[in-house]
Amino acid sequence: MAAATTGAASGEDSDILETPILDAERPNLLQKISEEGGYAYVRMASLAALGDFRAAEAAREMAWEQLHSGPWHAVLPIWRDAYSMACLHVARLHYKDGEFKEALRALDMGLIMGGTVLRKDLDSAVEKVSTNASAIWGLSEYEGSVKGRPLWNGEDCSEAEFLRVLPIRSLSCKVVERRSGLSLEGFLCDYFLPGYPVIIADGMAHWPARSKWNDLNYLKKVAGCRTVPVEVGRNYLSAGWKQELMSFSEFLNRIQSNNCMSLEPTTYLAQHPLFDQIHELRKDIVIPDYCFAGGGDLRPLNAWFGPAGTVTPLHHDPHHNLLAQVVGKKYVRLYPASVSENLYPYTETMLSNSSQVDLDCLDVKEFPKVIDLEFMDCILDEGEMLYIPPKWWHYVRSLTISFSVSFWWSNSGSSTVP
Repeated sequence: MAAATTGAASGEDSDILETPILDAERPNLLQKISEEGGYAYVRMASLAALGDFRAAEAAREMAWEQLHSGPWHAVLPIWRDAYSMACLHVARLHYKDGEFKEALRALDMGLIMGGTVLRKDLDSAVEKVSTNASAIWGLSEYEGSVKGRPLWNGEDCSEAEFLRVLPIRSLSCKVVERRSGLSLEGFLCDYFLPGYPVIIADGMAHWPARSKWNDLNYLKKVAGCRTVPVEVGRNYLSAGWKQELMSFSEFLNRIQSNNCMSLEPTTYLAQHPLFDQIHELRKDIVIPDYCFAGGGDLRPLNAWFGPAGTVTPLHHDPHHNLLAQVVGKKYVRLYPASVSENLYPYTETMLSNSSQVDLDCLDVKEFPKVIDLEFMDCILDEGEMLYIPPKWWHYVRSLTISFSVSFWWSNSGSSTVP
């Protein structure tokens, strides 16, 4: 392990990351891992608990291999918990040596890829590392050219330029209705129960995120050293699409290099539960009351953050969806569930909610039924929220740098969001 370069924390116990759940659950977890044949992992994890850094890294690598041994849904939960355990061991040893960036990366990997049993230990460790790191780093890393600079300065392309990159017939059919001052009762009766989209124009003016998330200095301060998963490429249905892990600061720098008409492969933080990972950002948003219509079975909140040109191809979701546009603008096209067969869904189970139709490069010979279908669309402006009913097909394209939050909920069950 490299020598400490960031300084050591002070105080009697400040160089120790407490892991009370791991300490209590370790014997049980190691027993379950042994039952799945993980004897080498158990040996390395036991040495890691005694302070052996090489053993900690070896245990983490063993768990990582298990996470990638097959389809994600087929990975045994105990191996996800094993990965969390190894990440905690690695982070504790980095933190003890004052290597805060390395400790945060290990903890983030545990949060992103690990299981649920040790989640609270990971969260509390992140909070402690971040607090001590901030006391040492201050804002020095983020002062200079980026200080006070907006993420998006409000300038964008003209509508004519937008239309050059949008699918054919965009903004030529029915525009999604906009409502201001929409009551919960009005939302329930006029849109939720009939299953009809609507733009809510003034539902998030009170969110701290409306000002904070357009401040590069703030974003780098609260999340710059955190590790996040991103998508690179045109979209998840395209050849060459891949996923990467990078620091949030690197991600911000990369999306700043894109512009409205860029044809370069985009980097997109898409459908990631960022707010479960970075709690400071979660404090900047408020769950809209509309999300409790029909029972309020709220799902984890997802972030969608990237440059102009990011595309989510035509697909549908099983849940109610409120897409909140915090920074920038997006184009959204919507087709009702009643025309599903005319949108040529994939027959493969994993992609059955996605359309084979590429709206950005429409092949009318292969998909002739699409060209005359009626749809609704809109440009979703900063500060607006779009309600997308379940099973409505939607295509989304960022027109500027864009930071959005999606709230998914169903009609029954218990909430998974505090």
